[in-house]
Amino acid sequence: MAAMFARALEKLATGLARTRQRLVGSLKAMLTGRQLDDALLDELEARLIQADIGVATAARIKADLQAAYKDKRLARAEDVLEFLKADLKTNWPPADRGIRLAVTPPTVILIAGINGSGKTTSVAKLAWQFKQEGKKVVLAAADTFRAAAVEQLSIWADRIGVEVVKGAGDPASVAFDACDAALARGADILLVDTAGRLHTQDNLMRELTKIRNVVSRRIPGAPHEVLLVLDATTGQNAINQAKAFAAAVDVTGIFLAKLDGTAKGGIVIAIRNEVNLAVKFVGLGESYEDIEPFDPDQFVEALFA
Repeated sequence: MAAMFARALEKLATGLARTRQRLVGSLKAMLTGRQLDDALLDELEARLIQADIGVATAARIKADLQAAYKDKRLARAEDVLEFLKADLKTNWPPADRGIRLAVTPPTVILIAGINGSGKTTSVAKLAWQFKQEGKKVVLAAADTFRAAAVEQLSIWADRIGVEVVKGAGDPASVAFDACDAALARGADILLVDTAGRLHTQDNLMRELTKIRNVVSRRIPGAPHEVLLVLDATTGQNAINQAKAFAAAVDVTGIFLAKLDGTAKGGIVIAIRNEVNLAVKFVGLGESYEDIEPFDPDQFVEALFA
């Protein structure tokens, strides 16, 4: 278990390197030799906002620091980082960040997101993750608006060794056929890849709602999860996407893709505070193996590593 934690922490630390440099590195330089006062706290708040932690979250952290300083729980500027580290961990109270499995398989997971977010690759990563757990996985290539997406998912499925259900035309029909296939083959998990769409495209958002309704009619209780894939590199724009998708399809969690190589890792914190959705998985590379279940303690430790 300790070895697994160390590997996960190392992978996260690598993925968060640019965020760490931008946030923690700049904070260390700013705090060294400074007196803890209102001016410094104002600067700190500005740095947190620049790291895409979000305005509301940055203001709350600043208020916590002011209270700690007033109560003499915090005396030196050099102690701010440890206080900040502990404070950030409180953003995720004990909650189920895992996948809600169906009482009777298959567990149906609807995957949504805009084009370019890394959605189809994230589906492959989830398929690999579940297969590693010993589960039988079926994929539904319901992104029928893009032939390239169906082809890409088929290639991933072949590499991972899972079945994919394909079809032309109506995405909801493909989702329905995939439900039949998952039931017939005794699958544990059905991952439904949907068409990428902008959160401002009402007609495509209605299509997503249609897929959800078709799936729920075929398998009672489905979809058991609706995961929204967000591109970590888009920063605060991801918050607007999350709000719009949540209104359309009752999003249950976030798959945060492309966390590697971005300076906007603070978006993980903003999502929790501004949208109240759990980040359940993070993508840390282009391979289907580059996936980690989100763990807040690991995330904060990696951010300050």
